[in-house]
Amino acid sequence: MGTSSLSLPRADGSLTRYEPTGEFIEPPEDGRPFKSRVVYVATHVVADPLRVSGSSSSSPVDWDATLAYRSYLWSMGFGVAEAMDTAQRSMGLTWEAARDLIGRSLAAAPDRTGAIACGAGTDHLDPAGATLDDVVGAYEEQCGFVESTGGRVVLMASRALARSARGPDDYLTVYDKVLSQLTRPVTLHWLGELFDPELAGYWGSRELGPATETFLSLIEAHAQRIEGVKVSLLDKDLEVGLRERLPEGVRVYTGDDFNYVELIRGDGHHHSHALLGILDAIAPVAAIALRALDEDDGDAFERKLAPTIPLARHVFSSPTRFYKTGLVLLAYLNGHQTHFKMLGGLESARSIVHLAETFVLADTAGLFRDPERACMRMRAILATAGVA
Repeated sequence: MGTSSLSLPRADGSLTRYEPTGEFIEPPEDGRPFKSRVVYVATHVVADPLRVSGSSSSSPVDWDATLAYRSYLWSMGFGVAEAMDTAQRSMGLTWEAARDLIGRSLAAAPDRTGAIACGAGTDHLDPAGATLDDVVGAYEEQCGFVESTGGRVVLMASRALARSARGPDDYLTVYDKVLSQLTRPVTLHWLGELFDPELAGYWGSRELGPATETFLSLIEAHAQRIEGVKVSLLDKDLEVGLRERLPEGVRVYTGDDFNYVELIRGDGHHHSHALLGILDAIAPVAAIALRALDEDDGDAFERKLAPTIPLARHVFSSPTRFYKTGLVLLAYLNGHQTHFKMLGGLESARSIVHLAETFVLADTAGLFRDPERACMRMRAILATAGVA
């Protein structure tokens, strides 16, 4: 067996020989932002492998590798959505570490206003027993920090609010108080329960129809304070309907890691911008596709991104919240970090069969710059899992 081939496990317990065949396409690295869409990558953090443990009580981050990955994304023209759920907020990254991450990223960003947006939530608050006033205070603390550093706020969903709210009015009251105090327009983030089960029933209803009406009423009441909304529900039809009803000037940033190609291209009347986790893994291909879209070549945009869709749907398959494991795996295989370790031990959240399929789909999508390195590193992961 050659150095660029390996034996991969299958769900039935068998092994199959695989040799990479994907052809990597060099992305643009001139740093020019995209013209036709506003695009942010919700990106991961690199753990410090010498200090990381299975506990989520601390967040040992390798700052050099973490910031180098952001520079890599900026070089292709992407913005970065910092300290979002992709960075393991509430799944290994504490608010104290997120605050440090935001400060370091803002200092490193080539353009603070366009190259970075920063997640602010209530994750330093214990959801158990938190009152609505506690939630408001927690939002004020995190939003205040982001604004004090010159960052733009992405107002993240709150587990504490989902637990303490008794109906839609409680959501409207909390968000009204928070939005009224901010000095710059924000992006609202509606993160669905597929990404975080503790956010079930957000906006006061488990039914998406009533929840959407509450969400829209908030946006209409604060349209001047909201520059956009990020919708992470994996519901294409809901997103299309939402963007047709938003006040003028309020963008939709798709968070749909299944239907992003269709949603970003649009229907000729409306389109979505992007704030996506899957872009962390497919950035080179996505940068090339977005350049085609800038030239009004929507067919080329779709054609270039089509091979990434099976990978995205696999990485974000149920339990969806563990998609971060796939993103970090691909960063490791592509040489952006020296190890496959994650905060909170999350590298073990996916099976070795799932990781093997991730490898195949990433190769098919043309994402491996150095197939021999990718094979060598994947082979080490397989050996650790007992695959000879």
